[in-house]
Amino acid sequence: MIRQDQGGKARQAAREDGGLRSFRTLLGITTGFTVVLGFASAIHTANVFFSQAIYTRDAQEATRRIERDLQEYMQQRRIDASEQTPQPLAEQPLRLSIDSLGGERAARRAPAIRHQPAPPSTELTVTEFMSHLEGNELVATVAIAWFDEKAPSVDTSIILPRLSEPQIAQLMPRVNRLLSGLLDNTALPVDVPSNYLGRRDGITLLAVPIREHHTITGAMILSYNQEMTGLFLNDVIRIGVAVMMAMVFAAMGLAAFFVWSRFRDRLHASKTIQFLAHHDALTGLPNRTVFSTKLNEALRLAHAKATNIAVMLIDVDKFKDVNDTHGHAAGDLFLQVIADRLSSVFGDHLVARLSGDEFAVLIARDSTRKAVTKLAATMIAATKVPTRIDGKDIPISLSIGVAQATEAAWRSSRLLHCADLALYRAKHSGRSTYVWYSPDMDADAQKRKMLEADLRNALKQDEFRLLYQPQFSLSDLRLTGYETLLRWEHPERGTISPTVFIPIAEDAGLIEEIGSWVLNRACHEAAHWRDTSLTVAVNVSPAQFSPGKTEQRVADALKASGLAPERLEIEITESLLISDTEAVVKTLSSIRQMGASVAMDDFGTGYSSLSYLSRFPFDTIKIDRSFVATVGKNPTTDAIIASIVGLGRSLGVTITAEGVENEDQVTLLRAAGCDKVQGFLFGRPMDLSDKTAHHNAALAQQAKRDALLLPPALGEAKTALPELEPGALDTADGISPETEATTGEEAAPERRSNVA
Repeated sequence: MIRQDQGGKARQAAREDGGLRSFRTLLGITTGFTVVLGFASAIHTANVFFSQAIYTRDAQEATRRIERDLQEYMQQRRIDASEQTPQPLAEQPLRLSIDSLGGERAARRAPAIRHQPAPPSTELTVTEFMSHLEGNELVATVAIAWFDEKAPSVDTSIILPRLSEPQIAQLMPRVNRLLSGLLDNTALPVDVPSNYLGRRDGITLLAVPIREHHTITGAMILSYNQEMTGLFLNDVIRIGVAVMMAMVFAAMGLAAFFVWSRFRDRLHASKTIQFLAHHDALTGLPNRTVFSTKLNEALRLAHAKATNIAVMLIDVDKFKDVNDTHGHAAGDLFLQVIADRLSSVFGDHLVARLSGDEFAVLIARDSTRKAVTKLAATMIAATKVPTRIDGKDIPISLSIGVAQATEAAWRSSRLLHCADLALYRAKHSGRSTYVWYSPDMDADAQKRKMLEADLRNALKQDEFRLLYQPQFSLSDLRLTGYETLLRWEHPERGTISPTVFIPIAEDAGLIEEIGSWVLNRACHEAAHWRDTSLTVAVNVSPAQFSPGKTEQRVADALKASGLAPERLEIEITESLLISDTEAVVKTLSSIRQMGASVAMDDFGTGYSSLSYLSRFPFDTIKIDRSFVATVGKNPTTDAIIASIVGLGRSLGVTITAEGVENEDQVTLLRAAGCDKVQGFLFGRPMDLSDKTAHHNAALAQQAKRDALLLPPALGEAKTALPELEPGALDTADGISPETEATTGEEAAPERRSNVA
């Protein structure tokens, strides 16, 4: 519970930290955009301000020049009137060209306005000046205002053809503002239109005062064309602003792009992490966590609705062999194929991968026993077609354990336990099948648990003992050595066969400790035999074989016991070589360098014995008892034995036949060229724990061999043997007929020598 709380707090802290980082990222983007927007607004405001200042200053300069020209024109008209030699208006020069304006910048302050009507001569002069202005392209007359004592009046009767009445009406508010500014003694009022974008909207109006003897008697309202005013400078400013804005927005766009890319990558990574947290990375199926959560939810819902659910636990049979034989890459593809077939068969039901080669299915709908059984049978049928990987057909075998919630008291842990018990029964019932949970499985599991507990104490209480099965040379029927067999003498259950306790030892992780005990005890007992020419063979199973450690155990056992290395023979099976050929061959080579010999047990029952024989020079090849049992009865078996013997001859190795039980087998094996034999015909496993027992057993075996198999020419040798007590031939192996029936020696030959 504490770990769960800590994990929940850690996940909550991670979520808060992720949210804080996201908020900081968003705040950074918003701040950057605000800064850019503020910078752009400042640049635009400055542009609008300076543009307005340029246009206003230009309009004021134009007003001064026009006013100066008007005054000069009026002055000239007065001179002409006094001389009474008027010149035609067309012959009088007028410096009103905008291109010629710009010399003077003297500004004079307008005198106080006197509300005095202008004389008729002034009006006439102004009218003539206005007519002259019409020939200029930059200015045009809008209106003339004459001031009286009360208020200025605007003469709208003098209207240029280019201006219509609606335009005049639209300009009147601006004209009135100009006149008001002129009356308020504002120097040279002008009206330059502008909008928020800095672009001119409309025409510029100028208020040119009409002076009579330093008195403003009226004003000319002119329109001024500023299309060319400050054009170059304005374009430069606009282009510069546009370039700066483009650079700023480009930089901001790049920054936003990089930020978004990082955010997108983090979002993708977050989704990937979220997916991997709830799914298996290899098959894409939901993982154990999701399955457990969904199972608990389904159980609560089923309990509330009084319905039922079922769970299947599925294990891939011999998946380790697939990995070892075809490689881990092929093993991964193999699991993906199985996941696809599971998803295809179970459809809408939840399929999850719990561990390496273990899957689970939650059936919450159609969970009747008949429907679930049909699904399980369909899944088994779907495995009949092998999968093809890298050009090789790999068979698929699944073991399925099924349990229903009604049998598991509505608890997920109990339901999974029941399904696991059914799976265990399926794997030990021939594999590639399905088994429903039954209550008797709990009793078996309890018994197995008790045996496991007793097995842990067996080594401490010295409850194990070794038996030895003799091996004879076929050439002269001479005893050459023994094969070591392990038995467990339980204080309450009696003798327990290795076929019962070895699987439990492997599941409990005790197999290496037991194997080390067997190797040390066998070497120790063999070292005390009177006949120092006899060898002792110890079997090493794949479950206990460990490259780098096994050779060290062998060296330690030889050193501690004082046994000559050439008297020790290590037996292995082909399945061991499949697991890790390079490491196993290296370990076996180290054992041979010590002086011990290596034998391949159960030859011909594995995958590719010939390829292993070519890579490692074994000292002995043992023909499996399944071939010996049918020798002389099956031509195929006879051919196989002849091939094995011929192969052994060509490789220079010893050929030993197991399971010899009658004289016909001996005759045929001798004719085939077999070197050694072992089996019940020559002697059952016996106890050789002390010197006396070994001597008596050797004598008994010799007497039995002579009595049964020696030809008459050698019968005289029997007289050299000491007299034996009646019944010694039957009890020399130290095991009564009733006890031998419990050893399971012939039923499970692969367990006979156990492990070392």
